[in-house]
Amino acid sequence: MIIRTDIRGLLIATTLLMAAPLPMQSAAQAQISIGIGISVHVAPPVLPVYVQPPLPAPGYIWTPGYWAWGPAGYYWVPGVWVEPPTVGLLWTPGYWGFVGGAYGWHAGYWGPHVGFYGGVNYGFGYGGVGFCGGMWRGGVFAYNGAVANFGGVHVTNVYVDRTIVNQTTIVNMNHTSFNGPGGIDRQPGADEMRYANERHVEATPNQVQHQNFASQDRSQLASVNHGRPATAAIANVGAYRQVAQQHAQSQPISEADRSAGRSYNPNNREANQDQRVANGLRSGQMTSGEAARADRTQSRIDQQVHNDRAANGGKLTGQERQQINGEQNAASRQIYNEKHNANTVRPNAVDSREANQQQRTAQGLRSGQETSGEAARTDRNQARVDQQVHNDRTANGGALNRQQKAQVNREQNQNSKQIYNQKHNNNTAKPKPQGKGGR
Repeated sequence: MIIRTDIRGLLIATTLLMAAPLPMQSAAQAQISIGIGISVHVAPPVLPVYVQPPLPAPGYIWTPGYWAWGPAGYYWVPGVWVEPPTVGLLWTPGYWGFVGGAYGWHAGYWGPHVGFYGGVNYGFGYGGVGFCGGMWRGGVFAYNGAVANFGGVHVTNVYVDRTIVNQTTIVNMNHTSFNGPGGIDRQPGADEMRYANERHVEATPNQVQHQNFASQDRSQLASVNHGRPATAAIANVGAYRQVAQQHAQSQPISEADRSAGRSYNPNNREANQDQRVANGLRSGQMTSGEAARADRTQSRIDQQVHNDRAANGGKLTGQERQQINGEQNAASRQIYNEKHNANTVRPNAVDSREANQQQRTAQGLRSGQETSGEAARTDRNQARVDQQVHNDRTANGGALNRQQKAQVNREQNQNSKQIYNQKHNNNTAKPKPQGKGGR
């Protein structure tokens, strides 16, 4: 794993931000915020599922939780209600984007419109496109009752619009937390491009403090909570300050935690590739033959990772990581090209079954229940089934006969049992206390 960041400069910039008034700035300058300059070769974990806490008082705007990066790796910053810096401004969430072999953080900002945030469905009004949780009306913020949780707070400026919720929601069943290959495949629209040229305001001091509290809370570390943070969301910054301080005093982040966090990676990149194949099969963008090629490629990479780890006491050297990353980049381009060529199929039950197996392997890799070696075996088996489906369809004018469907179903049942057994044996890829075993 390679990390490029100037932590000292980041801390200085944060201190200045908290001490000085927030300036108005251009769209490009708006990216120079809490997380700018961070480039990580480890994908952020999936977004946790949580319930929005009740609105603390009228006038607050919801800001969704997100994975941030620090000296101990990824940590979750809880979703929180905050007061906007001034009337008329809305929050554009930050997001991780995968470009050029690395995951870079694009910081959030305040502006008159909600701009592009990677197509990431953060929920509670941030469905991937714009914001449908409320709007400004005559200097007062009105809430969409179809989204906001009011609890016991009396709110007079309320409307209900479920249509806009449906129109701006990007389906993200896997809770993917980043944009780019292996993640959310979405580019900014015309309106979002225009909004990028508006004047923006950086995160408020309260928001910066909120992230700082989370960075000191051991229970928020991905390497500790494995993607399920102790505090996923909270009503206000002040309430979380008390929680974070208690956690920091009772169990401070240790050097062992920092080492484990920096190396924590439950095979995310491998899982992302399997998930992209699953998505391609479900949508019809990938044929069984194309999926078979992708599976064979991924199986070779997974096996290489397994062999390299076995030869090096459970971890990869820097050179091996670089080699694997290059091969995954090539595999990523292969999947992209096959999903965007002219070869498509109408989504059907056989392809959906193939996609389900791919997704189960991806989930096993992300959770650490499957090792790279186990994933290599399941990908090899899946490649054989996919290739058989492709060959049978080619021989029969594009369809399978009843006997062939029954045969494929039996083979998929065997694969399903294998995946289950591998996910429930004693072999795991979860991080060790000293950070060994991560790629």
